[in-house]
Amino acid sequence: MHSINNDPVELLQALGDRTRLRLLRLLVSLPKEEACLCEFSDSLQEAEYNVSRHLKILRQAGLLEAKKEGRWVYHQLVADQSMKPFYRLVKELGDSAGTFAIDLKRFRAEIASRETGRCVKDGPKISKLTKRSAN
Repeated sequence: MHSINNDPVELLQALGDRTRLRLLRLLVSLPKEEACLCEFSDSLQEAEYNVSRHLKILRQAGLLEAKKEGRWVYHQLVADQSMKPFYRLVKELGDSAGTFAIDLKRFRAEIASRETGRCVKDGPKISKLTKRSAN
């Protein structure tokens, strides 16, 4: 578990990058969801190494927490009451270019594609295909 840091300057600096803001907006729009790296990467159409670096910065700023399950790490909003006004502000930001609407549509599709409530990348779908091809 990462330590939570609610320093306003660090919070705002963490959001000073477009990719980090896009990531946070996904979770703020679906606050009960948690997602893994590949789901975020597919939603933003960004490379996993890039998304991973940005998720780390958001965790260090105290905006996200991470939970490891097997080989996946799931990220979610920090459930601290003091963060709710900040999350509300992020959720209400404009989207004149429509980038966020597209990100959110992809993110919802990623979440909907889960068979067990968890990421299926390299998981159940792949193992089913592998078993079929082995027979």
